[in-house]
Amino acid sequence: AAQSTARAVTPSPMLPSVLFLLLPAAASLHVGGLAARSTLSQVHTPPSQAASVRCASCLRSVTPSVLAASAPQRARQLVLAQSEPHAVLILLRHGQSVWNEASLFTGWADVELTTLGKNEAAQGATALWREGYTVDVAFTSLLKRAQQTLEIVLKITGQEDVPVHQDWRLNERMYGGLTGLNKKETVAKYGEDQVKQWRRSFSTPPPPIEKDSPYWPGNDNKYAHIAEEAIPLSECLKDTVERTLPYWQSSITPALKRGKTVLIAAHGNSIRGILKHLDGISDEEITKLEIPTGIPLIYTLDKDLKPIPSDRAVAPLTGHFLADAEALKKAQEEVANQSKLRYGENPEAAAAA
Repeated sequence: AAQSTARAVTPSPMLPSVLFLLLPAAASLHVGGLAARSTLSQVHTPPSQAASVRCASCLRSVTPSVLAASAPQRARQLVLAQSEPHAVLILLRHGQSVWNEASLFTGWADVELTTLGKNEAAQGATALWREGYTVDVAFTSLLKRAQQTLEIVLKITGQEDVPVHQDWRLNERMYGGLTGLNKKETVAKYGEDQVKQWRRSFSTPPPPIEKDSPYWPGNDNKYAHIAEEAIPLSECLKDTVERTLPYWQSSITPALKRGKTVLIAAHGNSIRGILKHLDGISDEEITKLEIPTGIPLIYTLDKDLKPIPSDRAVAPLTGHFLADAEALKKAQEEVANQSKLRYGENPEAAAAA
């Protein structure tokens, strides 16, 4: 595989003023040494592990720690060690938007991040910078909240020169006639079961949006280059997967096949579509997958672009989030509970049911 030139990761001296609470932590981070990369990005090797095992992204050394593991662990680690890393994929869900905060159905509505959302993006950037990831090319949607998330990440990690590609096929799912509606009021009008079906079923879309609505994308000039019949009036998760994957195949996989490190800053449902494809997740299981905001999800891929399972992965995923197990569980629960509260559900009652 072709070798890529190493680029040092230098934190940007210019950070958004809204992120001032994070600056002391970012300034005192220990970056440590960068491991040589086989075909792509530099990855951090914690000093405490340097003499024994490689970091999860390298997956190459068979050391005494492997031999000391139990038989099942040893078999898994040997398989991982024999896999040849070829490319790295980083997936990042955008932070909180102003409509998330207001409990409104957002979809393709183009709204900005809140201060909390910007700080979530900054925390994700800090995690990537701390572990020494360098990005070769980035992709995002045509929506501001994902673009702002990507901009913050690249600025904080000192990688503002990275080429960025924007495409509507990475947009969030189109919520159709629900766009702009208050979530609790929608539950009161249509009933909890119906709204839950629209939100979480794989193949049931919400009611279509009217073309005279200010929220129909066909009335926005940034979609003027797209054939009107290609602009969705409403989408379920199945529809979102089916329009995201062709872009994945045509525009993103070529970079991965060249051994690049690719960053995608996008949305919960467009990211679910990519994960469903990568990990072969079932229709039923993918609707239950909670993707926390602002926490990078790392996949190491082989030359066939098959995921090399991380020893830090949590099923059904084979990639790992840049967060410890406890922090990840808490973040996923917060995402689930926030959704329940926005729809007027009681998280404690739902958990007990």
